[in-house]
Amino acid sequence: MKRIAIQGLRGSFHDIAANQYFEGEQTQLICCATFEEVFDCIKNDPTIIGMTAIENTIAGSLLHNYELLRDSGTAVVGEHKLHISHCICCLPDDDWDTITEIHSHPVALMQCREFLARHTEMKAVENEDTAGAAKEIFDNRQHGHAAICSAAAAEMYGMKILENHIEDNKHNFTRFLVVCDPRKADYLRPIDKTDKSSLVFSLPHEEGSLSQVLSILSFYKINMTKIQSLPIIGREWEYMFYVDVTYDNLTRYRQSIDAITPLTRELKILGEYINGKQSD
Repeated sequence: MKRIAIQGLRGSFHDIAANQYFEGEQTQLICCATFEEVFDCIKNDPTIIGMTAIENTIAGSLLHNYELLRDSGTAVVGEHKLHISHCICCLPDDDWDTITEIHSHPVALMQCREFLARHTEMKAVENEDTAGAAKEIFDNRQHGHAAICSAAAAEMYGMKILENHIEDNKHNFTRFLVVCDPRKADYLRPIDKTDKSSLVFSLPHEEGSLSQVLSILSFYKINMTKIQSLPIIGREWEYMFYVDVTYDNLTRYRQSIDAITPLTRELKILGEYINGKQSD
């Protein structure tokens, strides 16, 4: 049995992503209040696997999670791209004319701005978790309150769905990373089948330092799919670069890493894994 630590409750998008990624396998969910707790679980018990959101096609990158990933020393062994669809739900005996507040995670509220703009009579209230908002309303019988969450969470917690698919953009996907203790990495993914890697490094504060690295990756036919920079605290105008690359030849990829290493500082391979497919 695989034990999976996620941020959020059952019915959350992390729960849905974990179940899809480990479909057909026996799993036990460990629900955490924060992303810090997810990484602490792995630190305290190396047999635990973590699943954490890293970016969304609308909201962008979860910058703090990049820092947690680097500082934790965990290895990325997989990814899953989940289609995000939101619904608005309420207690079974409430309806449109009784709703005064809508509760959800701030990112979910942001992804439903057009819907909220059409319902200015309802006050948007931030919550730590989409599924948690639905559960809290049901458990406390909070009449007049609605939640924005997944349809699965609404049904799980006995809520009535007033409207489904209320997100502004129907091409709304969140990318989740599967992380674990580095000693367990080979058990969770076959290295010879990997075709994607996540790297982090800093660079000398010199003209053209980044372009040199990118030129070498291009020479080795390594495709860069993402680059994210974050400032290094205490070192003014210096940055850590988080880079995702894909490759079709493991040997050539390894050669490219050897070639860029002398040009970088603190280069670390966060994980090598199989490029995840988008869910429907």
